[in-house]
Amino acid sequence: MGAGKDAPLRSDAQRNRERILEVALAELTRCADAPLSLIARKAGVGQGTFYRNFPNREALVLEIYRHEMQQVADSAACLLAHREPDRALREWMDRLARFAMTKAGLAEAIRQATTGPGSPGRPAPTPLTSAAELLLRACEDAGAIRPGVTGDDFVLAISGLWMLPPDDDWQERATRLLDLVMDGLRAGAPGR
Repeated sequence: MGAGKDAPLRSDAQRNRERILEVALAELTRCADAPLSLIARKAGVGQGTFYRNFPNREALVLEIYRHEMQQVADSAACLLAHREPDRALREWMDRLARFAMTKAGLAEAIRQATTGPGSPGRPAPTPLTSAAELLLRACEDAGAIRPGVTGDDFVLAISGLWMLPPDDDWQERATRLLDLVMDGLRAGAPGR
């Protein structure tokens, strides 16, 4: 009897999947059209193992996107546990900016995977929105930001990050943009 679809992966299968994702991130960041056979070979897995995990390029690219976004989202709770809420929010915004810029090379692969006939479309930034909600509610409870800002509002307000070109001065521009957003969040805060 085979394992169910939602059954946990064996440890070797999990390592193979993680290795594929790691290699794919590097290769697709370098070249959006990197052959899947190259990714499988560099990950040290056979074609069968590769396609059992990722039946097509779109599935692979979207899983990389989800995985990387989840890591950034997960860092919100850790920051909140060790920082004042407004400091945690601002540091998380910096992490989000680094995520946006370091994944700029992957953007073309994501665009290719999420456009065109039959494509699944770009996944919603749900983990980021949830992480933003966590941070925003903590900041609101501490009186550090204006009340009523939603995670969706926040994601929309910082969406300019994905418009920045990943050249030498992206950090300076991102800092200015995020400081502006933070100043807007603080305006009208009850604790100010």
